[in-house]
Amino acid sequence: MLMGSFPLLPCHSSSLVLFVAGLAFVIGLERTFRFFFQKHKMKATGFFLGGVFVVLIGWPLIGMIFEIYGFFLLFRGFFPVVVGFIRRVPVLGSLLNLPGIRSFVDKVGESNNMV
Repeated sequence: MLMGSFPLLPCHSSSLVLFVAGLAFVIGLERTFRFFFQKHKMKATGFFLGGVFVVLIGWPLIGMIFEIYGFFLLFRGFFPVVVGFIRRVPVLGSLLNLPGIRSFVDKVGESNNMV
């Protein structure tokens, strides 16, 4: 067996379903559909949903790599907002200012992409 016996397959698949269902409950079905299928997000959606499909056919490690890449492409416009919020949290803001972490966080937080 190449990668077909990955023990977290049922847990991962159900978490993906719950993630998309939760998004649909929070912002609505129509807005969820519009979010995933915008013209400039089709590559990201393809990787994310393609990764879900690859996980479901039994290649979870490769599928999760596709999903993570698609997730970052889909939600990269939110990262500056998240970084700005975390920097205002007392303990976490101090951690983000550590020398090794600061340069990475600054790079993530300076995204020019709009959602």
